[in-house]
Amino acid sequence: MAPHLAHISEDGRQQTVLEHLNGTAALCASFAAAFGAAEQGRLAGLAHDIGKYSDAFQRRLLENGPKVDHSAAGAYECFRLGQPYAAFAVAGHHTGLPDGGGRGDTPSFGTFWGRINGADNGALEPYGAWQSQVSLPSLSPAPFPTQSEGMFFTRMLYSCLVDADYLDTEGFMAGQAREQGIGETMDALERKLLAHISDWFPPKTPLNEQRCAILNRCLEQGQTQTPGLYTLTVPTGGGKTVASLAFALRHARAHGLRRVIYVIPYTAIIEQNAQVFRKILGEENVLEHHSGVLYDPEDATDPNQIRLAHATENWDMPVIVTTAVQFFESLFAARSSRCRKLHNLANSVIIFDEAQMLPVPYLRPCVFAISQLVKHYGVCAVLCTATQPSLEPLFQEFLPGRSSVELCPPETYQNELFRRVTFRREGTLDNGELARRLNESPQALCIVNRKKTAQEIFQLLDGEGIFHLSTLMCPAHRKAVLEEICYRLDHGLPCRVVSTSLIEAGVDVDFPAVFREEAGLDSILQAAGRCNRNGKLPAEDCVVTIFRSEGRTPTRFRQNIKAGHTALEHSPSPDSPQAIARYFQELLSLNGKAGQDVDEILPLMEGAYTLMPFQEVARRFHLIKSDMKTVYIPLGDGAQLVEQLRRGERSRALFRALGRYSVSVYPDHFDALDLAGALEPREEDSAILTDLSHYSAATGLALDIKGGAAFFQ
Repeated sequence: MAPHLAHISEDGRQQTVLEHLNGTAALCASFAAAFGAAEQGRLAGLAHDIGKYSDAFQRRLLENGPKVDHSAAGAYECFRLGQPYAAFAVAGHHTGLPDGGGRGDTPSFGTFWGRINGADNGALEPYGAWQSQVSLPSLSPAPFPTQSEGMFFTRMLYSCLVDADYLDTEGFMAGQAREQGIGETMDALERKLLAHISDWFPPKTPLNEQRCAILNRCLEQGQTQTPGLYTLTVPTGGGKTVASLAFALRHARAHGLRRVIYVIPYTAIIEQNAQVFRKILGEENVLEHHSGVLYDPEDATDPNQIRLAHATENWDMPVIVTTAVQFFESLFAARSSRCRKLHNLANSVIIFDEAQMLPVPYLRPCVFAISQLVKHYGVCAVLCTATQPSLEPLFQEFLPGRSSVELCPPETYQNELFRRVTFRREGTLDNGELARRLNESPQALCIVNRKKTAQEIFQLLDGEGIFHLSTLMCPAHRKAVLEEICYRLDHGLPCRVVSTSLIEAGVDVDFPAVFREEAGLDSILQAAGRCNRNGKLPAEDCVVTIFRSEGRTPTRFRQNIKAGHTALEHSPSPDSPQAIARYFQELLSLNGKAGQDVDEILPLMEGAYTLMPFQEVARRFHLIKSDMKTVYIPLGDGAQLVEQLRRGERSRALFRALGRYSVSVYPDHFDALDLAGALEPREEDSAILTDLSHYSAATGLALDIKGGAAFFQ
């Protein structure tokens, strides 16, 4: 009898179903062993393609016959063994994890129950030949007290399966297996870090003495603490980037953890931090993975690019730097491409940088996910920031009995030495008064809440060295302006800047004076981090002025401002630990439980509506809503990229490059530009700007569109 085949390579080689099942099962078991589920992984790997034993699938493979659902068979066999988690993983290994649905569903529903009921009623092509070759292990059910925990485990098991399936198939097709475990060991990386910081000791200044104290404390804690939940509260200028890396590498080496993952809120911070890590650890050990850095093996031209492209698929590198969007949306995703990397989170140190920026509307599901990783998957989680949010009650709800531990308590360093600014609170300052003060200052930064306000104040500035920054400028434009700003600051040249909040997080600028429109206390402190950043001037000479704008306050800022007012009533200094703690307590109270899970992700997962609703959770969980539209700006190198788009090119490399010359706008703004005849529409809510009079070299994309409806933000 002819063997049952799983794959045929381009050069005619054949892989039997049994070979593929055994290869996938071995990989899947090894991946799942990281969180104590090796046998569950082996079961999923052995079962996932037993539907390929059907004659219908063999005709599909050998004769290009009709498509066949070959995953429902393995799901059905796992379900009959009392293994629902493996059954879900197998059912979705090609099409994505399905919604569970209801017991009465038919196959047309597309749910898990629909597929199981279809198998029960003989809807599948006969596949019984598997029983003569494969023996599925009988296991005890994995004990999870809630459906939400079971869903999390299923997604982790699914990650193991789809990665193992891809790797085994890829290895067969290529004729050789992909190298795994690339990059150096944690021991080698720690040695590189220690070599990098060796000339920091002995410290030469009082401030560096405090930074070294923080660094030493993190190294000590990395050795002595066990994996769990930690906070790292380090004042701005305290060297938390290197200190947190020191803790992570020492901790990983001491406890046999596999990798270090940095989760950072903004790509602007990622680019800066990733460069620091590459400099210390070597480019071959650091993967930067977010929407602005997309690798494609088909577009790669050298072995290192191919290696990085492969690593983005499953995060098989020792140090990963990624965004909160990439990280959390993957943890609540249903598609194999998003979930494939999740199993490599197990037994890792995960640093949540700028932890105060965890998104409040999704705070409860995010904290639940972090808690699950700590509780069941061997993760050491560190919330790292200068302004620690008050999340202990929430973690106690999801991780009872395991309080967080502060790695650098206040007695570690002298906080007063990090005080670099003086805060001044004023009332309302109109745009004219703000412009007058900025014009009188050789170097000053003004940060406002609305793009329209930023443009209005900028138009009132005069003289040499005036700049505007907002997301109405494409990234390449902003980068060029920031480089000019940094040059002027470094060389003592006139430099007055009006910006939206984009400059607050991770942008390394140092102004002697900062004006900040009222916002949340965390935003005010981030703005203060751009003032006297390098501590070259006395704190009393560097003033951060907090003011109210003459315009309306955007809705998204109102609760943050209200929480800040309450905090400052009890502790007038914005940077005091008491004010920071009170601010976050008040902010969470104002939002309430519902405001911390606006799309009801956790009630959905906890079975309030249906069984294991993977697709619905993935549909709802988006930290950044996708109603924005993209306008491509054909300036500089962007002009050639736009022409490539017009010619029909559609590679990842092209869209990655185009991202540097694009502006995301709300639909009203997009429609106004379109009505004015300024756009050449493209697919997927995007267009090319054809009338460049609507793009200013100073302020970017126009807000007030002549010939179309005005749009203000």
